[in-house]
Amino acid sequence: MTRGRAVVLDEPLSLWGGMDPATGVVIDAHHPQRGVSLSGRVVVMPAGRGSSSSASVLAEAVRAGAAPAAFVLGEPDLILAIGAAVAAELYGAAPPIVVDRCLPAAIRDGEDVEVVGATWRLVGSTDGQNG
Repeated sequence: MTRGRAVVLDEPLSLWGGMDPATGVVIDAHHPQRGVSLSGRVVVMPAGRGSSSSASVLAEAVRAGAAPAAFVLGEPDLILAIGAAVAAELYGAAPPIVVDRCLPAAIRDGEDVEVVGATWRLVGSTDGQNG
């Protein structure tokens, strides 16, 4: 089980050039949430935004202790999944990744979210469960 405060991104984010792996801060100059820390947060976004190098950025953030706690995505992202698998293999830890196609209105920024396996729920609520 993973628990954290949601950070809802307005747009997809590529971790390569988009997140500093040492701090977990969004560094993409064109992203609406530039300057926001993803470290220890449940990152909620409609989708990833590519770059195969995002997998290595995620793994490096895990190594540095600055990775998001989990991801809740509106659609699958193979690159983030590869990054999580590599981090799990190399460092014994990785943020879980959950896909929920009903995502857009389900989670608000700052809400407490719990991720268990392939499901998520709002902490203290029975609403918002996927599954």
